[in-house]
Amino acid sequence: MDFATNVRPLLQDTDDRETDSEAFLDDAYAGSINASTSNIPDPDKESLVETRIVSGGHRIAPSDKFHYTYAVFYLMGMTTMVPWNFFVTAEEYWQYKFRNVSSNDTSVLTPRQLEFQSDLSIAAAVPGTIARVLMLLIMIGTTALVRVDTDQWQDTFFNLTMLSVVVINSFSAILTGGLFGIAGQFSAHYMTAAVSGQALGGIFSAVADIIALTFASNPSTTAFVFFIVGCVVLLLSLFAYIIMSKTLFFKYYTSKKMLMKSSLEADPAARDICSRQEPRFPDVLRKIWIYGFSEWLVFVTTLSIYPAVTVLVGSQHHGRPWNDVYFLPVVNYLLFNTGDYLGRIFAGMFEWPWNNPILIGVLTIGRIAFVPAMLLCNITQHHNFPVLIHSDYIFIVLMAAFALSNGYLANIALIGAPRVVEGHEKEMASSMMAAFLGIGLACGSAISLMIIEMIK
Repeated sequence: MDFATNVRPLLQDTDDRETDSEAFLDDAYAGSINASTSNIPDPDKESLVETRIVSGGHRIAPSDKFHYTYAVFYLMGMTTMVPWNFFVTAEEYWQYKFRNVSSNDTSVLTPRQLEFQSDLSIAAAVPGTIARVLMLLIMIGTTALVRVDTDQWQDTFFNLTMLSVVVINSFSAILTGGLFGIAGQFSAHYMTAAVSGQALGGIFSAVADIIALTFASNPSTTAFVFFIVGCVVLLLSLFAYIIMSKTLFFKYYTSKKMLMKSSLEADPAARDICSRQEPRFPDVLRKIWIYGFSEWLVFVTTLSIYPAVTVLVGSQHHGRPWNDVYFLPVVNYLLFNTGDYLGRIFAGMFEWPWNNPILIGVLTIGRIAFVPAMLLCNITQHHNFPVLIHSDYIFIVLMAAFALSNGYLANIALIGAPRVVEGHEKEMASSMMAAFLGIGLACGSAISLMIIEMIK
């Protein structure tokens, strides 16, 4: 199909704001396409639907029917973090698997038990290749291993678990970068949906763990139900994405580059004008580096103590189900992920101070204070730091503020970066922010290992 039919050079500025009719005014290449959507590649012939021309030659894009694309971005954001959150949240299961099998004394943690969350974070930071189907296969394999007795080959099981985390988080990193790049082509609230979905994945895994703890009789049964749920979510996300990719709304926004290329090929006189609109990495980095630094530092601070350090904080009281069974999954996982989710939602609602990168940077630097505060809480196996914060309530308040600030500042930086660049630079800016996020996770994971060594 010739996508260059009825095209003329791009001269308009970019503006992807939503109109009152819930359709998007596409100025990114509105001047290069005429009356119908027949220029959009669509083997299913959905492109026969006409779109309206408004004043100035602008075209109104197809609407997001039933907000399906928005919901799938939410689900996709959630899916990028579901496998990792399921590995992290199954704390009781890992503690059981790596218990001291030569002694009945459970009061002293083995080195594997003590360092597992930190090792998990390190493994998660190692890069890898390829995506979601293999993520699903790995989750299925992990689920199958729940039913296998690993008491006599704990070291092999540990190495296999670390390898699974390395591979699955490599896939998650690739999926996150691709998702942010795609979301950057839509209006800002689709990016909000993607990052909010990531936090929702943590809430989902924490709730699933608590439900499994409530109804299951032992750690193996709990983990089996837990990982089965994770596999179902991954499968659901895969099918939802396939359906979304066939919708006219999705194709409209993701075919802009192809349409622009066709426009240039059809009109050589426009090449000199449009060639200047190719995004350049140094130019984009110069515009967004403070947002990128803030995104990086947010996750360096978070991953340096969560979950490797915070998982070691115990309740000040013992002997009751809340303190012995539910304190860790509720406070460390459910509270954190809920606060992170709400922080991202509030950032999308208020969007303050997205246009003040200096203030965002200052707030992010100030957040480092949570690190020493958490280290002074009631950490089990505490040897090298004094315990100054014994109260469960103070720890809960700290965790809530820690989580809210993580979600809010991370989302504000992600919202702000694409807005300070030109329209043709948005996708690159969004992908660069995903890279800053990934590097922050890696750096924070490495720091968590050093902190754990200091604690011992």
